[in-house]
Amino acid sequence: MSFTVAIVGRPNVGKSTLFNRLVGKKLALVDDTPGVTRDRRPGDARLMDLKFTIVDTAGLEEADAESLLGRMRAQTEAAIDEADLSLFVVDAKTGLTPVDTALAEMLRRRGKPVVLVANKAEAKGSDSGFYDAYTLGLGEPTPISAEHGQGMLDLRDAIVAALGKERAYPPKEDVAVTDVDVRPSEVEGEEDEEPAYDDTKPLRVAIVGRPNAGKSTLINRFLGEDRLLTGPEAGITRDSISVEWDWRGRTIKMFDTAGMRRKARVIEKLEKLSVADALRAIRFAELVVIVFDATIPFEKQDLHLVDLVLREGRAAVLAFNKWDMIEDTQAVLSDLREKTERLLPQARGIRAVPISGQTGRGLDKLMQAIIDTDKVWNKRISTARLNRWLEQAQVQHPPPAVSGRRIKLKYMTQVKARPPAFMISCTRSDALPESYTRYLINGLREDFDMPSVPIRIHYRSPDNPYESKKKR
Repeated sequence: MSFTVAIVGRPNVGKSTLFNRLVGKKLALVDDTPGVTRDRRPGDARLMDLKFTIVDTAGLEEADAESLLGRMRAQTEAAIDEADLSLFVVDAKTGLTPVDTALAEMLRRRGKPVVLVANKAEAKGSDSGFYDAYTLGLGEPTPISAEHGQGMLDLRDAIVAALGKERAYPPKEDVAVTDVDVRPSEVEGEEDEEPAYDDTKPLRVAIVGRPNAGKSTLINRFLGEDRLLTGPEAGITRDSISVEWDWRGRTIKMFDTAGMRRKARVIEKLEKLSVADALRAIRFAELVVIVFDATIPFEKQDLHLVDLVLREGRAAVLAFNKWDMIEDTQAVLSDLREKTERLLPQARGIRAVPISGQTGRGLDKLMQAIIDTDKVWNKRISTARLNRWLEQAQVQHPPPAVSGRRIKLKYMTQVKARPPAFMISCTRSDALPESYTRYLINGLREDFDMPSVPIRIHYRSPDNPYESKKKR
């Protein structure tokens, strides 16, 4: 991306709607309630022929620095300082307020390029609010409708004028092009059935948990800066915010999500939107860290979250946060291990790490557990090894006989990874009991060292060539 643009303004002027318009997706939560956005949300924007990074911010309001509104304001000011240009959005429909005037003064003091945007210009009676915007002293306002996509060409022209063409259109890098198609197999030889784990590939990790479990504090500790809004209030995070950093040379993209309460308690529309956004983050991620509050672990909602993650087919790691508040650590750790095995039988061998997002304790161990679990989630086993194992498993515990006829498991292969899924060719697959499938899954976990990740087994019965003759 060539440059960074921050969208700023008071609450409820349409900043998130404009953000969604520029990125081409409904990434930011939008609601009529003022103050929906709280954290900085970056996105890849495209406006005609311009490509840049856009940052959605919280509505700026005058507030005490220690309050939630004050901390939100500090996040927005940090976004302005890091951006190359600010889009100052005002509401042409309702007109200017004293807050708009104060924000204009703050932007002028910073001395950075500013484009004044008069949103909701399609509304009846918006002309007076549009002309009032001239009094802010930030140049000619650009009338747009973020909701309907009107005025986007004028907005592009205003951004180019504020930045200059050289900065808005950086020269393209030369890329080597070849017309020779070289296949990997021709260079590296025949592909192995058990490929090595790629530890250079970027890893997507979602952080989930109940409200006030310390998810945002944990990510801030990883980054080494106050990138996400935190505080003693429960439910601060609303949008699923993604951040990137390098850990031992590997790019980690981590998603902070809203705290997820029991479904019966989620009544307000805004919280429903936040939970839906968190569920999308889980589906997009490769690995999910479920953050438990170590002082009150294994609430019913915690167990539901683990079950949800595994049903989605995602690898999971448990993080027992707020470990700095535990006094008898050995006794509590032993109790947590016993409860993990007893309450989460569907996640046998799941990795659980005691951490403190406040002090940074255990974060390296947590990251190592994430990498180790991702290796298992991506694991592939050769067909030859699987069939030797399947034959031995049937000798130790043969499938049950149904109506006097024994079920025969003939052939096994891995059809996919992420999560590991296997296909078994067998007779009368519809009669095979669920208990035998659990036996096979537990055997795979133990014999091929595949703890904590969901394992899928599908059955297929071969077609009977004499079936049509029997019908005749």
